[in-house]
Amino acid sequence: MESFNEKIPMIIAAVIVIALVAGVYYFLVVHKDIYYIQIDNSKIEQVSTTDDMKYQYTITGYNKAGNEKEIQFKTNRELREGAYLELEVMLTRGVIGWKEVQVEELPDNVKTELNIN
Repeated sequence: MESFNEKIPMIIAAVIVIALVAGVYYFLVVHKDIYYIQIDNSKIEQVSTTDDMKYQYTITGYNKAGNEKEIQFKTNRELREGAYLELEVMLTRGVIGWKEVQVEELPDNVKTELNIN
């Protein structure tokens, strides 16, 4: 029969594997980043005439730190030109939700990147 000291490396390895799996699960399934965009309807293309999501935007978005990311998302209609949106973005699924926000709600770094005074 093995002593407890001989089992310690196996226990440590199991804990490390569980922590890695939990970390990967979090970043791929649970974690959401928030990005902000300003709608520019010159960045829209019609992608389908039969699907509910007829339009696709490809726009540069900014997180609260001001870091930029090229974001693509689909909508069922053309959005209001110049509107500010807050996007929920997941690593594996892309944009999973959005809502219109007022300019006062934008983080200062985002206002700087969007040239809003």
